[in-house]
Amino acid sequence: MTNTLPQALVKNFLGNSPVWYKQAIIGFLVLNPIILFTMGPVITGWLLIFEFIFTLALALKCYPLQPGGLLAIEAIVIGLASPESVSHEVEANLEVILLLMFMVAGIYFMKSMLLWVFTRILLKVRSKITISLLFSFSAALLSAFLDALTVTAVLISVGVGFYAVYHKVASGKTYHHPDHDHADDHTVQQNHKQDLEQFREFLRSLLMHGAVGTALGGVCTLVGEPQNLLIAEKAGWDFIQFFVLMAPITMPVLVAGLITCALLEKFKILGYGTLLPENVRNVLLDYAGEEDAKRTMRDKATLLIQAVVAVFLVIALALHLAAVGIIGLTVIILLTAFNGVVEEHQIGKAFEEALPFTALLVVFFSIVSVIHDQHLFQPIIQAVLDMDPDSQPGVFFIANGVLSAISDNVFVATVYINEVVDAYNAGNISREHFDVLAIAINTGTNIPSVATPNGQAAFLFLLTSAIAPLIRLSYGRMVLMALPYTIVMSITAYTALMISH
Repeated sequence: MTNTLPQALVKNFLGNSPVWYKQAIIGFLVLNPIILFTMGPVITGWLLIFEFIFTLALALKCYPLQPGGLLAIEAIVIGLASPESVSHEVEANLEVILLLMFMVAGIYFMKSMLLWVFTRILLKVRSKITISLLFSFSAALLSAFLDALTVTAVLISVGVGFYAVYHKVASGKTYHHPDHDHADDHTVQQNHKQDLEQFREFLRSLLMHGAVGTALGGVCTLVGEPQNLLIAEKAGWDFIQFFVLMAPITMPVLVAGLITCALLEKFKILGYGTLLPENVRNVLLDYAGEEDAKRTMRDKATLLIQAVVAVFLVIALALHLAAVGIIGLTVIILLTAFNGVVEEHQIGKAFEEALPFTALLVVFFSIVSVIHDQHLFQPIIQAVLDMDPDSQPGVFFIANGVLSAISDNVFVATVYINEVVDAYNAGNISREHFDVLAIAINTGTNIPSVATPNGQAAFLFLLTSAIAPLIRLSYGRMVLMALPYTIVMSITAYTALMISH
């Protein structure tokens, strides 16, 4: 009980977060100005990066927007970055912000159709290896032509839908399975609890396979990831040229990633291999049957509209008819207009999932602006450029991978490609060597960055989404589950890069 105003203020700070977490954040805020005064901005900048990673790692204790935002505000106040540089980073990433605001909301209005489709896939495909490969390959294929965040939004929507259906059972709200008719209520609840935990593990593994799949496909084409387009523009490559130049590295990585997916499921490594509990399958079958039975003609019309708009979405994204966020807004308008969703509060629900992450991403851009203003990566880049040309591609790949896992892969790619362009324009490297380094930058920022949620926006989105706490997907667990993929894909990419060049 808070009897005084100071006690109330202390209790309100970061809400229900653990006391030790609150103390850690306060410690960071006090420590940063002291380090800046005694050791300078570069050391403070690196410290700030690791403090921000700390807030991401403990996202299940406290959403990173608040502690991360306090660190970002302090960084600007003490002069590690300027408001202008933050605005510049936001402007440079405006398309990503629009994507999150509108595309994720657009997917929300498609969720009944997505749940209908994926429920049937889940119930018909009994092999966990097959369904895992299906999730991973589908995510890779879609990400090669659409956008990793859009694909991740679909995966999250499907995961939340599945979880919501079965959670009704676990909480005893809806179904009572016939197998439990003669059991006491305590036994029934215990069985539900065990099934729910197993179901969480099942969903965790599927979503991780899908998330890695977005990276496998995203590296392959010019439109797969934002930095791909940036690198292609600097290098003067078109769609086909980009694919052909990357293929000697990306195709072996794709095969290696899919093989890893199958092996992880086969040998049940690091939380993979959990099967869909039979009781959950029965519940989903019952649910699908009940939904089909009570589906009215209007419901069928709603599903039809969602399917038609989904086809439009794929075509519009594949042909790049407009910026992804604008296409997302178009999807919202079409789905709400033709399905009769015309009240403001109904539309508002669609934005609840994406806007907290959009705000977090702007905070992240503030941290990136510290990296930029303090030139934290500059010594690393210069050291690589000073190396022997024959060893540069491999070192570029490793350096890009490590920095992308810490920071943001789009930012790292931007910094590196600009430095390489400057070296080429100055006549320090040949055109052939420039192409090799550009390939190393693209594969380096896309592939090893699956190591942590920091590197890829799609991974960070999954970590901070509504599904993560439901299936107990923490930062540490995500890193651990991604580890086999990180090792296999990075070694494959590095080997292919060195062999092909």
